[in-house]
Formats: sequence, C-alpha cells, structure tokens
Amino acid sequence: MNRRSFLAAGAVLASGPAFAAEPATSAPPDATFPRPGPRNLITDVQGLKVGQAEDIAARTGTTVIVPDEAAVVVADVSGGGPATRETDATNPQNLVHAFDAVVLSGGSVYGLAAADGVVAWLGARHRGFGMSSDPATPRSPVVPAAALYDLANGGRKDWGLEPPYRILGLRAMDALGDSFTLGTAGAGYGAMAGGLKGGLGSASIVTADGITVGALAAVNSAGSVVGADGKTFWAAPFEIGDEFGGLGAASLRGVPDDWTRSKQNPSARKNTTLAVVATDVRLTSDEARRVAIMAQDGMGRAIRPSHTPFDGDVVFAMSTGRREAAEPRALNVARIGALAADTLARAIARAVFLATPWPGTQTRTWKTIPPPSGVRSPDGSGS
Repeated sequence: MNRRSFLAAGAVLASGPAFAAEPATSAPPDATFPRPGPRNLITDVQGLKVGQAEDIAARTGTTVIVPDEAAVVVADVSGGGPATRETDATNPQNLVHAFDAVVLSGGSVYGLAAADGVVAWLGARHRGFGMSSDPATPRSPVVPAAALYDLANGGRKDWGLEPPYRILGLRAMDALGDSFTLGTAGAGYGAMAGGLKGGLGSASIVTADGITVGALAAVNSAGSVVGADGKTFWAAPFEIGDEFGGLGAASLRGVPDDWTRSKQNPSARKNTTLAVVATDVRLTSDEARRVAIMAQDGMGRAIRPSHTPFDGDVVFAMSTGRREAAEPRALNVARIGALAADTLARAIARAVFLATPWPGTQTRTWKTIPPPSGVRSPDGSGS
C-alpha cells in the first residue's frame, strides 16, 4: 500500500466502519461500542468452542480451542524456552492452511501429549486432513499445541510411564462448549504468574460494525502482572468496566530494573504465557501471522518483563472466516491486530484476578493483596 492509499484508508476509518460485513448482532440503538461480547470469552467469536480438564492431584490441566470447521491458525513463538508441537505446520509457506484445534497444556514436554488425545478424538469423528478418498484410510487432524511448565508446583507427578495428558486431552474434548471456567482451571490450573497464582483468562471485544475479536491466555509468566504497588495490573489502562478489579491506573508506575514482583531465580523453560487470539473475520495465513505478531504486544502490556529467555511465550492467531473483510485489507488487518493485543492484555489480567489457591494450600493470590493506600475497590474495601 503506497502512502496516498494509506492516508485514504485512514480517512475511511475516521468516517465510518472499515468492514463491509453483517450488521452488529441484536444490539440496542444506544449500545456503546466497542464492548465485550455477551460472555467476555473467546467463544464470543462465532465458530469456536473451548473445552478443558484438570488433574487436581497433579496440579495441572489442559485447554483446547476447537473451531466448528477447520480454521486458519498461525503461531508466533517469542519466548526463549518454548515447548511446542506442530507449530511449524502453521507457517504460511507450508501446505496445510486449515487446522482442527489448538491445544494449550500444563506439563511441559509431557503436556504436549494432550494433543494425542485431541487428535484421536477428532480422527474418530472423521475430522482432519485427508490424503486418500478411501474411507478406510484415517484422516489426519492437524493440531498445533504448546505447553507451560508446572512440574515443580508440589502436585503429584509420580506418573511413571503414564502421564495424564492424553486422557486430559480426551476429557477436554468431551467438555467442549461456549462457556468455561477462568482462573485456576484448564491449562492455567498449575500456573504461577510472577509471585502470584496464575491461571486461565479470556476476554472479547465487539466493534460497532460487528467484528468480534477474542483472546484466551494461560499465564505462568516469570514476569509480574502487577506494578510497583503490588496490586494494580499493568493491563489496567485496557480494562473494560470492573472485569479485573476496577482499580484503575492512577497508581500504576514502573520502576526501571525492578523485578521484585517477578519470580525469583527463574530458570529456562520453567515459565510461559500461552495465548490464542481469534477473530470471525476471514484472514489469509499471512494476515493471521501479522495479527499474531501484533498480539504479542498484549503480553508486553500485561506482563513485565515478558518474552524473557526463561519464558516459552507463544501466541496462536485463529480466523474462523465467518465474516468477509473489506478493502483496504492491510489496514483492516492492523485494526484486528491492535484489538487482539488489547484483548489479550485483558485476558492475562483476568487469569490472575480470578485465580484461587489450590485446594488445601495458602498460595498467594491477587485477591489476598490489600489495595494500594488511598485506593478503594469497587466493593468498597480498601483504604
């Protein structure tokens, strides 16, 4: 796009919606946009379902994101210690551009086996890439996966030759639906985020012209999700309503080289934030990759520091293709990428905001920390 075309595109955005798509769904005439979808979950994106399962004794879990039909998926890996499976297949230059599910899991390298259960479940239902017209030849579901490290959180890991992850993948697929639990759940069950209990978070946004963008994150970061006061989320400027506490950003400040809220003595491959961002707008693989790259900024807005040598950070971008994008496409892709970054920041904060201790433990959570001096919580507590 040349400079004149870009400026003309900006004028289009300034004067009205840039997508020639279906009207926004059943919103009242005075509705305020953009706003979260009805669930404030990634499943507000039409054509997506989420399932998850946990092993309480092992303190670990799995989350699966499944499109109703094979969808465009691209992975962007920016952490220094990733644990991944089939992310190379999502490279736009490769053969397959339609994927059957994305798996996020605890368990580090063991957790990647959750995708075995997901593949088996899909294959038994004849979903996947077909190389033969012979019905006796199994189809090959294409299922990229990424795992975070929760092996040292005190849960029972004496599984010998039978790690639980294949079964967790099967159980998660059996639990597919529009609604799912946030906080200490799914792939975030065993997670810690800096010095606080981590977890699974999700959020969505719907624009005035009806485009939906959603995000889901399993937060097990080395860095902290809260600022120097120990309570205010780095993502506070992007909060909508009181979705993660409503403290605002007035007391938010960053101190150079301050790691006091982060994990102490982080080790390689032991910390990771895994995320999926999704839209109902039809994107090519190249466009989805740009959205994934832009969405990584959401991690940078919500976690400090992020993308360290100790983290295995991965963002998957998914397009369900339920809406056509109008020209100018490049500017519209930028719009979706910016929305994805903001929505991911919110999802990360919600993961920690809603996290609860493991049963029988006193694990430190965000809700156990008093508000900063002079800041009153929406429920009236605080000083």
